[in-house]
Amino acid sequence: MSSPSRRPGVLEAPILHVDLDAFFASVEVLDDPSLAGRPVAVGGAGERGVIASASYEARRYGVRSAMSSALARRLCPSLVLLPGRFERYGEYSRRFHGLVADLTPVYEPLGLDEVFCDLRSLARLGVDPIEAAHGLRRRLHDELRLRCGIGVARNKLFAKLASKAAKPRVESGRLVEGEGVVWVDGATEELWLATLPVRALWGVGPATAAKLERLGLRLVRDLRGVGAATLARSVGPSMAATLVAFAAGEDDREVVTDRPLKSLGHEETFARSLVGRRELATALRAQAGVVARTLRGRDLVARTLTVLVRFDDGAQVSRSQTVGYGLDDEGALLELAEALAGSVELVGAVRLLGLHASGLRARTGEGLQLRLPLEAPAEDPPEDRARARQAERAALRDAIDEVRRRFGRDALATAGELTADGLEVATQRGRHPFGPEGPRTPR
Repeated sequence: MSSPSRRPGVLEAPILHVDLDAFFASVEVLDDPSLAGRPVAVGGAGERGVIASASYEARRYGVRSAMSSALARRLCPSLVLLPGRFERYGEYSRRFHGLVADLTPVYEPLGLDEVFCDLRSLARLGVDPIEAAHGLRRRLHDELRLRCGIGVARNKLFAKLASKAAKPRVESGRLVEGEGVVWVDGATEELWLATLPVRALWGVGPATAAKLERLGLRLVRDLRGVGAATLARSVGPSMAATLVAFAAGEDDREVVTDRPLKSLGHEETFARSLVGRRELATALRAQAGVVARTLRGRDLVARTLTVLVRFDDGAQVSRSQTVGYGLDDEGALLELAEALAGSVELVGAVRLLGLHASGLRARTGEGLQLRLPLEAPAEDPPEDRARARQAERAALRDAIDEVRRRFGRDALATAGELTADGLEVATQRGRHPFGPEGPRTPR
């Protein structure tokens, strides 16, 4: 894949994509060496759970990320399925980013286990991008005991394709080691553009791939000569323009070191689908608390709230509302969320419920114009009642946050966080972030 006869200069191949191997599962094995050599996966153990990460031993059985946990267990009865520990993964991710920062300050994290790097600022130092990639890979192995694939290319498109090609793969149940580092030269670019399926391209998921296949577009080369306007009718103008550029091997996206957060939220797939408004309201209350605490933890407020409802038959409905003030209070979020959910006709049981906040801005200096009385009449619009709740609870909200910062998340609770099993303060990831462990018990 990379030409051994010469090595590229940093301006010829300035972009690295670093992708850790089976990250979540690898961390679990590092923390529990008795798992070494066994098929391990991280995911939800319930019937509606999904696999987030699988060791290569598990992949030999056909287990892969995004697969249902039920199917994974059928393929691999000896699978060790763990629920996930995001605080621990976060610790490793921060150390990973620290090693990347030692190489270059210009890097862009993608989740916990991937980064793009731009080496152009190191050109005057005569840095060899291939050597830099091998050096980073050695440090990750020696200092963190983690393995990775690194792609080296002239743009993000080819760098990401190359990092996948650099990693181990399973063929006919046998593990084949990857090269570790792959440089995409001009000949490899042409080969990949001629032979890769459209599914390999950045941003092309199963749904988009299916739309393209209905147009007879299965390979990247099939996209050449197809106008953006034609594609836009199936995939939208933005994706159409991206696909046209990718088919020509072009990708002008820069490595962005400080990408602003556009939205945050919380979704839950239930072991037993929710039935009726009362169960929906109980779930929304917990989600409003998660989203509000996450906003305050990041010193953010939101202007737009969206409720997402997915029914057992797969039908999905969303409702959104934008207000003229910043939201960061669970009571205010719940007021709006209940109104939005109330506008959704419950045509069946609810399998998944999500609450998302967007229109984010810094909380510092965020003012809220008070009005008297603070308690809004019940007949007022939901946004006015939410405004009142946001204002009246400010002192209490800040006091609770301070106690939890000093003594831990479970040190203090509101009445809504007390359950028959004790105190339960949900987090953005949740106790089982990849699917429920068992039937949900409504409060």
